[in-house]
Amino acid sequence: MDLDDIATRLGVPVEDVERVHRLAGDHPSAPVPVSADAPALLDRLAVRPDDAAEIMAGWPDPDSALWTPELRWLLDRSIALVRADLGGHDWLAPGPALPRERGPAWRHLYVYAYLALVDVARGYHRDHGIPDTVSWVTLADLGRNLAIDRRMQGEGWSVMQSWLTLHARGGIYELGRLQHHRGGTAIELHIPESGPMTPEAIDRSLDGARAFFPRHFPDEPYTSFACGSWLLDPQLSEYLPEDSNIVRFQRRFELEPYQEPDGLDADVEVVRFVFRTLTTPLDQLPRDTALQRAVIDHLKAGRHWQWRRGRFPIEPVH
Repeated sequence: MDLDDIATRLGVPVEDVERVHRLAGDHPSAPVPVSADAPALLDRLAVRPDDAAEIMAGWPDPDSALWTPELRWLLDRSIALVRADLGGHDWLAPGPALPRERGPAWRHLYVYAYLALVDVARGYHRDHGIPDTVSWVTLADLGRNLAIDRRMQGEGWSVMQSWLTLHARGGIYELGRLQHHRGGTAIELHIPESGPMTPEAIDRSLDGARAFFPRHFPDEPYTSFACGSWLLDPQLSEYLPEDSNIVRFQRRFELEPYQEPDGLDADVEVVRFVFRTLTTPLDQLPRDTALQRAVIDHLKAGRHWQWRRGRFPIEPVH
């Protein structure tokens, strides 16, 4: 099959297929685990039973009629593409967005790629002396993101499929309440959906990172923690109490001057994260929490949210 034919059969632009072909090059792929081992692996990765059942239904067994030659080509080459950048920490799309309504093989192709890369990622972790406990809790972000995507009725996967390549390449680590993203001179902080952002939980996570990175990545000198998020929008303090976890989290950071982010609509991102939807009208969104009411009232007033960046220095561990 040539690339034009593959693109036609997949229903995606040929440029997307050419990109996968170019980035994967001659790099080796990695095998998808055998289906007999899959239930235990999915459970270890915190995949919920409903998501696990769907994934198992589309498993890429050699004799599966669901897996056409073009799907098998894309699975193999997307695994190679991500594996070729092992140790990388930039965002990386594993391949084109697929028409997921065409069935479980289409819907979960990049999940199978992720599962094939679990042993590759864990090998990278072992090479850096990273404990198994950190490896598994980090890689289990797969289950969390699948559950969120189900709540969003499939609206969130196009972002999530790129996000999860960070985990598969050893670019991000979950240490307590926060996820810590390598790269540059700053450790980028991400806030997963995993409970309250209490100051005590944040402190423990930051202290863990202060010890973790010098121990496991001694050649990467980090001088600050950084974050880019709608959670750092100072306008939130107009709606939330002074002692709210979000406001107290904001106070840790020195904000950079505001710049309109390229290709990112902060209003859309706030609604995505607070309500886990991209299409529900404002009048139909819940108003159960102070944060939900703040997001809705702000937008209804014709105002806009901001995606802000900030940082603070990494104090040495005493």
